[in-house]
Amino acid sequence: MTSSLPPVLRLGYVPGATPAKWARIWGERHPDVRLELVPVGAGSAADAVREGTVDVALLRLPTETTGLAVIALYEEQVVAVVPQEHHTAAADELTAGDLDGEPTLLPLDDALHWDGAPGALIEHRPETTADAVELVAAGLGALIAPQSLARLHHRKDLTYRPITDAPPSPVVLAFPTGEQSDAVAEFIGVVRGRKAGSSRGQAEPAPKRTAREKTLAKQAARAAAGKKSTGSKGKPGKRTRR
Repeated sequence: MTSSLPPVLRLGYVPGATPAKWARIWGERHPDVRLELVPVGAGSAADAVREGTVDVALLRLPTETTGLAVIALYEEQVVAVVPQEHHTAAADELTAGDLDGEPTLLPLDDALHWDGAPGALIEHRPETTADAVELVAAGLGALIAPQSLARLHHRKDLTYRPITDAPPSPVVLAFPTGEQSDAVAEFIGVVRGRKAGSSRGQAEPAPKRTAREKTLAKQAARAAAGKKSTGSKGKPGKRTRR
């Protein structure tokens, strides 16, 4: 099969996503096809797939998925990033209610788009999650983010606590709709756990989505519609994420 594949397959991944497992399996099965790992921004990942900058991508929902098919991979715990001495750090876990009234930061590359998230949103919106973490360390407020981003931007003076009643942050594999290339079809097989050597006919259509994948796609469409019709003024109180 490898002889019919291109020399390179480009896999995009958003910050915090972990492609290592699938990259290892791909390398074992297709040593002659280099898997190029391409970091992509959370807000531009879907466009990168649609425009062909990458062949497939690991991205977070909700996001605009028009023209894309998605396969659910896993869901991340959402956490609050706070200074080590913050009063919420005394607890092992939090609820959304524990953050009511707490100053919170919402970066422009927000990965959650959690409408009605707890906290009093401060007016300034940092450019990136990394910038927001620096402001948390400066004592400006807390940051609500997927756990992998809290780990990615870990600092010794900060900690994070899971928010038990927060909606999870889904990570999916996205690829163009329609008939897939052999390389993309092979990678889909890898993430779906298909064993090495199992056959996939040349004319086999794109895999059907599971009920869970359909639900995630509907959530993404609703979130995208909401992002177009609502906005955030950045004033303290319950937030509307964009």
